[in-house]
Amino acid sequence: MNQRAKPVRLVLACLLVTAATGTLVAQTSPNRPAPAKFAPYKDASQPVAIRVEDLLHRMTLEEKVAQMIGVWEKKGSIQDASGNFSGSKASRVFPNGLGQITRPSDKRGVTTSNNAAGAVADAVNRTARETADYVNAAQRWAVEQTRLGIPMIMHEEALHGYVARGATSFPQSIALASSWDPALVERVFSVAAREMRARGANLALAPVVDVARDPRWGRIEETYGEDPVLVSEMGLAAIRGFQGATLPLKRDKVMVTLKHMTGHGQPENGTNVGPANISERTLREIFFPPFERTVKELPVQAVMASYNEIDGIPSHANKWLLDDVLRREWGYQGSVVSDYFAIKELNTRHKLYGTDMAAAGRRALDAGVDMELPDAEGWTTLAQMVRSGQVPQEQVDKAVRRILTMKFRMGLFENPYADARTADAKTATPDAIALAREAAVRSVVLLKNQNNLLPLDAARVGRMLVVGTHARDTPIGGYSDVPKHVVSVLEGMQQAARGRFLVDYAEGVRLTRNRQWAADKVELVAPTENAPLIEEAVAKAAQADTILLVLGQNEQLSREAWADQHLGDRQKLDLIGDQNELARRLFAIGKPVVVVLLNGSPLAATYLDANAPAIIEGWYLGQETGNAVADIVLGRANPGGKLPVSVPRSEGQLPIFYNHKPTARRGYLFDTTAPLYPFGYGLSYTSFDVGAPRLARSTIGRNETVRVAVDVANTGQRAGDEVVQLYVHDDEATVTRPVLELKHFQRVTLQPGEKRTVTFDLKTADFSLWNVAMQRVVEPGTFTISAGNSSAALNTTTLTVH
Repeated sequence: MNQRAKPVRLVLACLLVTAATGTLVAQTSPNRPAPAKFAPYKDASQPVAIRVEDLLHRMTLEEKVAQMIGVWEKKGSIQDASGNFSGSKASRVFPNGLGQITRPSDKRGVTTSNNAAGAVADAVNRTARETADYVNAAQRWAVEQTRLGIPMIMHEEALHGYVARGATSFPQSIALASSWDPALVERVFSVAAREMRARGANLALAPVVDVARDPRWGRIEETYGEDPVLVSEMGLAAIRGFQGATLPLKRDKVMVTLKHMTGHGQPENGTNVGPANISERTLREIFFPPFERTVKELPVQAVMASYNEIDGIPSHANKWLLDDVLRREWGYQGSVVSDYFAIKELNTRHKLYGTDMAAAGRRALDAGVDMELPDAEGWTTLAQMVRSGQVPQEQVDKAVRRILTMKFRMGLFENPYADARTADAKTATPDAIALAREAAVRSVVLLKNQNNLLPLDAARVGRMLVVGTHARDTPIGGYSDVPKHVVSVLEGMQQAARGRFLVDYAEGVRLTRNRQWAADKVELVAPTENAPLIEEAVAKAAQADTILLVLGQNEQLSREAWADQHLGDRQKLDLIGDQNELARRLFAIGKPVVVVLLNGSPLAATYLDANAPAIIEGWYLGQETGNAVADIVLGRANPGGKLPVSVPRSEGQLPIFYNHKPTARRGYLFDTTAPLYPFGYGLSYTSFDVGAPRLARSTIGRNETVRVAVDVANTGQRAGDEVVQLYVHDDEATVTRPVLELKHFQRVTLQPGEKRTVTFDLKTADFSLWNVAMQRVVEPGTFTISAGNSSAALNTTTLTVH
């Protein structure tokens, strides 16, 4: 036995014995004396397990329950009229302490207009300094004015950067996925973590590792795409960026919350929170892997359950999902947190227990949920339920043990405060802004480039007309606050054109009355209002030499539908409103037209594909959108992104994901089953040759590894990036297998004429399947190994596994 383990186990055993024999103060005594100054839980030199058990057995039942809840909508109860934290009010409302504060950067409790997680025009959230001061005041209360001095978790949203006023906004998740660059993603979220921690936040509600297989779903922009390997790699990179690979947490890191377990990304009829009609096999093959890999490979401490149901059981009530699979099968030891209002929604949405919130709370706790967010609703009577015997004390203790473990591993008991004096200086620093621009450039996907129109030669552009309402009012996607500055497409082109060519502007068409993500009502602009704008754009285009046409969506046209009065999923996937008409009129003039798409969900833009000379898919590129677009359009950078999703031609093709079964995609009358653009697709300003995969051995055993080599060469005239993608197909098995499965990928930069060999190791897990008995096995037989630069452009070889 390890010599250090002996005293740890001995002390831990003593703590448990003294608790059982009553030598510690009784758990439910509300008037215990303050803990000793040098209690074990206050000693940073003690192992976390010892500290947790010591603190746990000093806590009253009410103090334990207090650790399991947060405050958000009721934040006014702990603030004064100006929104400053009030220790005296907090002591009255939460005399037993509090587990966490939901989004300390927002002014919830002062105004209710900044609903959900985003900012709207009439809600100005806290600055960096104001947030740090707020957090410090709250932590000072928790540490100095509650009996045990337990600091609080301060969680914030951070989907594509810290969602806070003035923080750096990076490309949206689906755009970052298009980079196929995990190292970039890790750097992005290192900056997000640094900015969060500077203000006192310590837990991010990110990353989203849902696999998304329905483009109608408005939350697809929050994901890393349709493939479990791509999602896993991007999710792992985000976690390394946020919290690092080891614990305890460093001073510039925050812990992560994996979202949302699970099946969220393929809802019935494409609408948010719809039932996930998914078999256990599909769960295990497609939706589980990103969660399983991340909790096994990195020290994740929080997983968020999903709103939806699977096979009639909502995830927040699903003990098989949260306990049997997550904890027992995968060995996860961290906390499970509820999504906002999800315990209440067991009743209000899933209709399980009528108006009995206590019943919903008991079910969630029994299923394995440890923390209720954003406020206590299902657990308001949890202490009484324990005393009455309706809830076992052990369930509360298990939940609190996991919460306390997280807090100790965060280092909160030693360092609960932010350095408020430096919070502003650590926000949107020059290196962060430069990284936002780099990330935006690397996330761009070139979909079409007829006759090599792109890149434009600045000396030949002449007069450029930039067209599009969102060329000037540039969207950055959902889960965003207001950055210090968003570089619009128009601004980016004007800056790039200075002294080189002229830039004019026309609005073209308006899409919605506003683009406030958090506003419930979405009002489309009528064609009669757009008609004169189109005529103005056509007239200006006639005088231009080159046209840059910005089309797509904004934050209202595809978004999270979090309530019946706040919808965001789409029935149609083509360009909305009068955008196709604007494009038709401009194409007819005969001038070179470059289309830039800014959007959150895949667009079935068949008209553009057939008629536009050049198309750039930008998704939402963050605060440096305009600079990145200018860099790509003018050739200062070469696009190297690839699609993380298959783009359909129409809604009738859905589902359209690439890793379908052999019996799918038989064909349609009068149309094709092929996507408009396949998974993994993306063009470049240069050309590449990706060779056939070469196996180190043509035959391996079921528990062996084989190295695969793939040659990739830049056969064009420009330096550029290519993404080498390696796929596997099990040729014959006892259960049906997908026609293709991505297993590995690598983005490489090559100079003109340069050739490189990329290597991958295919391991046992890459060949495994879930057999008839739902056991993960590798079956002997042949496997087709494919390599290429998209799922539709591959060279193959055969491997035998015996």
